[in-house]
Amino acid sequence: MRNVLVTGYRAHELNIFDDKHPGIAYIRQAVSTRLIALLEEGLEWMVTPGQYGVDLWACEAAFELRAEYPQLKVSIIAACADQGSNWSETKQAYYRTITDRVDYYAAVSNQPYQGGWQLAARDELLLRKTGGIILVYDEEAGEGSPRHIKNKALRKGAREDYRFMPIRLEDIQLLADEAAWNASQI
Repeated sequence: MRNVLVTGYRAHELNIFDDKHPGIAYIRQAVSTRLIALLEEGLEWMVTPGQYGVDLWACEAAFELRAEYPQLKVSIIAACADQGSNWSETKQAYYRTITDRVDYYAAVSNQPYQGGWQLAARDELLLRKTGGIILVYDEEAGEGSPRHIKNKALRKGAREDYRFMPIRLEDIQLLADEAAWNASQI
């Protein structure tokens, strides 16, 4: 697989309201683990919609991996031209630090946000341009925004070769538990 889509929950859906939240490191670690396995198979591009949450944390994980895997390129494909314009100034500044480092940035629609059709068009493009999806999503945690892309990815996988690689909240909790256990052994 040359290109993988990485997405998942928005920060508020995980009750993360602070960029210093300890859970962010474990989410990045889980994404990195999946990316490393794909990089060993020839992955070239990580593509994300760039929403505030898992998408941007995945970009940070990919940037860190570039030290060992310089061939990894990162792309954000936004739904509309004004993505993030209604975020707080702090979140907008963070978004700019990420978009300044990606290898490719584009918006599916050159218009400001007008409706769900832009999100649907973005998702269709992301699925068409990638060979699989790493999705931070947990059925047991409730609905959430990743449900839509999950369903589309599973339908695509039923029709053709499209890999679905979920990261469940339980997987992230195991990383946190392991880190806590290791810290207690010191």
